[in-house]
Amino acid sequence: MTSISETAKHLLSLEGKVAMVTGAASGIGRGIALRLAELGAAIVILDIDAAGAKSTEERIAQQGKARFEKCDVRSSRDCQQAVAAAIDAFGKIDILCNNAGVILRKDVTNLTEDEWDLALDVTLKSIFLLSREVIPHMIKAGSGVIINTGSGWSLKGGAQAASYCAAKAGVLNLTRAMAIDYGKHNIRVNCICPGDIDTPMLRSECEQLGEETVTFLREAANRPIARVGTPEDVANAVLFLASGMATWITGTHLVVDGGGLA
Repeated sequence: MTSISETAKHLLSLEGKVAMVTGAASGIGRGIALRLAELGAAIVILDIDAAGAKSTEERIAQQGKARFEKCDVRSSRDCQQAVAAAIDAFGKIDILCNNAGVILRKDVTNLTEDEWDLALDVTLKSIFLLSREVIPHMIKAGSGVIINTGSGWSLKGGAQAASYCAAKAGVLNLTRAMAIDYGKHNIRVNCICPGDIDTPMLRSECEQLGEETVTFLREAANRPIARVGTPEDVANAVLFLASGMATWITGTHLVVDGGGLA
């Protein structure tokens, strides 16, 4: 009889899989890339931050396979080239983690049109552009997993975050639409919705709002599990959705926020 540990290892293993992760130079994206690599996946790192992405690549390369492709996820040409390079290098893309995002802590009247476009293009349009390139390869392979990074603000509004709330709400409903369209091809599409995670992005929010860091983080930890989250907390949820433990889960969202929305 197979032991529990052997069964768990089999269900969670990503050996032989290839995962593409956007925004993997730091924060949640880096956490996702490292965790999926630990479970055996080869990782394609997409980011415009070459120094940070190469640092992620070097960490993964110590024990696994990684490839960095500089990619502005707002650009259809960059997305096409990045996917083509990944297919050329690894032959397939089994897992696509659309994680890149931008947050601007402004209300509607204080946002410029360029700022609105930046937030929507990086956070939402990028999912369309990359998925459009990757899905045909998944259809050809007969399966695939797409995991989009939403937010607690995919589900509720937030102060001084109009473009971010709009983009992240779009991520959630785009996830549902894609799950409906591609389930027949055995492609699962899900959304993770993190709460406040201790990343450079969260600390940039503090700076944008002109708040003191210690106070800002203390307030962010005001939730049933009384701490700010870590990239590893989110990465573990992504691993679950990417793994054999979630083969009948699609078109849904998983909130990872320490009970903040409870």
